Amino acid sequence: MIVQRVVLNSRPGKDGNPVAENFRMEEVSLPDNINEGQVQVRTLYLSVDPYMRCRMNEDTGADYITPWQLSQVVDGGGIGVIEESKHTNFTEGDFVTSFYWPWQTKVILDGNSLEKIGRLLGCSRVVGICGTHEKCVLLTSELGFDAAINYKKGNVAEQLRESCPAGVDVYFDNVGGDISDTVISQMNPNSHIILCGQISQYNRDVPYPPPLPPAVEAIQKERNITRERFLVLNYKDKFEPGILQLSQWFKEGKLKIKETVINGLGNIGGKKMVDLFIIYMCSAQI
Repeated sequence: MIVQRVVLNSRPGKDGNPVAENFRMEEVSLPDNINEGQVQVRTLYLSVDPYMRCRMNEDTGADYITPWQLSQVVDGGGIGVIEESKHTNFTEGDFVTSFYWPWQTKVILDGNSLEKIGRLLGCSRVVGICGTHEKCVLLTSELGFDAAINYKKGNVAEQLRESCPAGVDVYFDNVGGDISDTVISQMNPNSHIILCGQISQYNRDVPYPPPLPPAVEAIQKERNITRERFLVLNYKDKFEPGILQLSQWFKEGKLKIKETVINGLGNIGGKKMVDLFIIYMCSAQI
């Protein structure tokens, strides 16, 4: 069986920006038969995430993610439907997901690596920071945020002070850099930083997590602000109950989902996908 896949063609360098030429589309053959314990799956969705920029380097800078290898298929979060199964837990037609899904149209996977898919936590005020007016409107009109700040317009520190006059208690940090420095400077004593990502720093050769500027680090220590790394792979035991809870909130209309979807495996390594490295979450639909 001939399938298409995306491989890493070249590396951008630790201080370089990703380009479409870093990826290459090619055809490969899959075995005609699968072995016991395996499933053959048709890929439906592949998730393109900021952390993948680190995997383009020879050294990811983190012990919990491995680098993609040159001329080898790249992988990440994916969803697909089983077309053939020789695993006792899965049958044809099951929808499955994996964090290590190869970027190809069809894959043969070990069934043991798959899982079947299956103002909510008390925040009194929720404020988002994004880069366009349209996104700000979306956050406040559809997604339930109390306020939104466009960091490309006006003074972020002043806007944050107006939006959070009592200070910031919890900061979910996906960006790092100047934006995070500004937020941390307005955080309250004994507050918390959830360090999920640092996308503004991924095209620079700096350690992860990037160190804070001395003045900001002094504020963190003086106010006893915790700054803990959030590693999703540390919570595998919570994946299933987490999906069930999120699904329930979605069905009840308490949770809304917005995604950028690009059709076709051939586009996943192109300019559109490279541009989407700066977006928190997007999906490529095959």
